[in-house]
Amino acid sequence: MSTRDRLRGRWRRGRWVVLGLVLLLVLPPVSGALALRLNYTGDLREGTQSRGRDAVWLGHAWVDGRKKDADLAAFAARIKGTGIRDLYVHTGPLEHDGTLPADRYPRAKWLIENVHRTMPGIRVQAWLGDVLATEGPDGLRLEDAASRRAVVGSARQVLDAGFDGVHFDLEPLHSDDAHYLSLLDDLGALTGPRGAQLSVAAHQIDPLPAAHSVLGAMSGSEKWWSQEFFGQVARRVDQIAVMSYDTWMPLEGMYGGYVAQQTSLALEVTPEDTDLLMGLPFFHEDDLGHHESAETVEAAVRGTRLGLGRTDADRARFGVALYVDFAAEEGDWAAYRAGWH
Repeated sequence: MSTRDRLRGRWRRGRWVVLGLVLLLVLPPVSGALALRLNYTGDLREGTQSRGRDAVWLGHAWVDGRKKDADLAAFAARIKGTGIRDLYVHTGPLEHDGTLPADRYPRAKWLIENVHRTMPGIRVQAWLGDVLATEGPDGLRLEDAASRRAVVGSARQVLDAGFDGVHFDLEPLHSDDAHYLSLLDDLGALTGPRGAQLSVAAHQIDPLPAAHSVLGAMSGSEKWWSQEFFGQVARRVDQIAVMSYDTWMPLEGMYGGYVAQQTSLALEVTPEDTDLLMGLPFFHEDDLGHHESAETVEAAVRGTRLGLGRTDADRARFGVALYVDFAAEEGDWAAYRAGWH
């Protein structure tokens, strides 16, 4: 395991321990659980289904040589008839100085050309990310202007390699980070004139007012973004995909109600000309942050549809994003098709 993976693992484990303590203090357990469960009830509104704007996160094997023609043919058959339009293909990680070694994606040209040839209309975006030095000594520092310039250079590099867009996942990203907004402005100045997509993976929104501030004051670690900051990010990108999993919810009904709430909060501040995607948990783990029996694809899809129907049922630029291909099981794909199409 790399140093970066260990750092990410320590951050994730510590984050969920602190989150559990905060929820016990901030949310009265019984009333909080009841509110979420009630939010999961009700009829699904007709028409709150696929708009053909979905995405899926794909692992690094697609650009490092492990995947072959047969794998791509099987994947094409897998997504045929779904609403998937964008592939977020892991092409990084970035170095901590924002640069991207070109030898990290030797098979990118093969993938892009064959997707365009065999799956017309599907866009291939380079998924770039890194651990941020927001809660530890090591990582990418967005406050460093030279590092931000290097990130933009890395985005230019993958666009020059033929990718249709660039997708960023930088974590842990604290709410109200002005340096991140500045980076997005610079990235938009690059992607816009090229007609390329700029998309980001987004933290969840405060389920209670100022929840991120409470967590930060208690631990120095933040899980959520303010709704205002989420809107500021959404206005700067073409697509924003909410990582609506790893929620610490212990029961399926609570998780579905939480996703419904997150969907409504995100819809309220996302411009109509930005694609809003809600994440679906296509992975299976059991730890403090993610309970496999609770965070199901069925619950995520139903919660997404409930939130959409209550808040903006006619929103055209809306979809779901599947995380992640290499951990998905047959049941995940079946639940996505059954619930969303």
